[in-house]
Amino acid sequence: MNTRMRRDKFYFGFHGLNRMAMNEDRIRDIAETNVDFLMYHGCKPWLDACQKYGLGVVQTWFEPLPHWGGEGYGYVGRMEEKFPLSRYTDPAKTFEDHPAIWGLEIGDEPNSVDFPYIGKVVEAVNNVYPNQFPFLNLYPNYASVASNTRSEIESQLGTSSYEKYIERYCDYIPNHYISMDFYPYRGRPEDRMEECWERIPQYYGNLRVVADACHKTGRDLWAVLQGNHDEGEDYGAPSVFMTIDQIRCQVYAAMAFGVKVIMWWEAWVFDDDGNKTKQYNRIKLIHDEVHALAEEYMKYRNVDTQFVGFDGYRDFEKAGAESRECVNTSVLFDVKADDNSPLVIGRMVSETDTSQALLVFAADDPFDIAHKEYNITFRTHGSTAVNAYAGDKKLPVTRLEDGSYSVPIASNMGVLITAK
Repeated sequence: MNTRMRRDKFYFGFHGLNRMAMNEDRIRDIAETNVDFLMYHGCKPWLDACQKYGLGVVQTWFEPLPHWGGEGYGYVGRMEEKFPLSRYTDPAKTFEDHPAIWGLEIGDEPNSVDFPYIGKVVEAVNNVYPNQFPFLNLYPNYASVASNTRSEIESQLGTSSYEKYIERYCDYIPNHYISMDFYPYRGRPEDRMEECWERIPQYYGNLRVVADACHKTGRDLWAVLQGNHDEGEDYGAPSVFMTIDQIRCQVYAAMAFGVKVIMWWEAWVFDDDGNKTKQYNRIKLIHDEVHALAEEYMKYRNVDTQFVGFDGYRDFEKAGAESRECVNTSVLFDVKADDNSPLVIGRMVSETDTSQALLVFAADDPFDIAHKEYNITFRTHGSTAVNAYAGDKKLPVTRLEDGSYSVPIASNMGVLITAK
């Protein structure tokens, strides 16, 4: 693996920036959102500007490697014919390395029929580009499977289930991560509320499947998430911008499953005239908030994720999991919301000592229409030392009259509780 992107650090990236990201002033503005890298391509002066402001780059779209993926490319099952290994190795002879280039995109949303050959491509890219990693992103779980089309090739996944799609990736592709995209707010929720209601539990299910595969194979979970509402298939500029709590919902749900890299698709932090949009400060606030929390969060690794208080939650069956009354670990017991609001709780263990942690996501209001504040309650062994964090704040841990403890939380927030 390359050394420019570390596995012990939490990263945010921008994917799908518009053309206004191409000059140095905009690069400086982008860096000030506390983002870490860009999914883009550009000439040396642009790369120099990225390096100047501390941004990494994953080169995309035929720069310098061919791009593969999607059922619409017309060559499913024929990737080796279309792009022999020489198309990946020969550019290395003239490739001008740059310290800002962290990775090279080799494809997006490929059919699993091509996974065996993609595995060979990944190995070849790792061998001839020693400072870059090959980036490959996978379909979400709402892509079509072979069982609902006439053949594997005509389906998007090429397998009979999403679980088998991810399993096949792990069998053939030696990347240290699994990257998936998911857009829970496709279109504006007020226009497509029925579909969006289904998408939230389905998002949890997508994270669950990929996180489970990461646990089994020692990989890291990466996610491409929705930076803004789109107005349809053309991904035009939004007329209504996604709220900060809709952004938080995506981020902290993913963190409850142990995500380490989040990339925003179509964040629209600049308009077509190069002016900052209202989304600029929202994205910056989230980046600042999560990077502060990540100082503690990255000391732990996720081992499983459970759902508490989801009985009666609309379309929850799409998450593919059961709802529990509470979560119990070896040191924290009866973890739940004091008003029985739904919580997604990621159980985590320390990378260096015997301490444990919970990343608790407040899942009661994914559409930001009924924001509220409540408390996480739990019990401990008498000798357990407990701390709680949200963003850059250390939260109060209050001992209640019955001997239990309480930590404040609010809709769509994430709270990290550590215990030793």
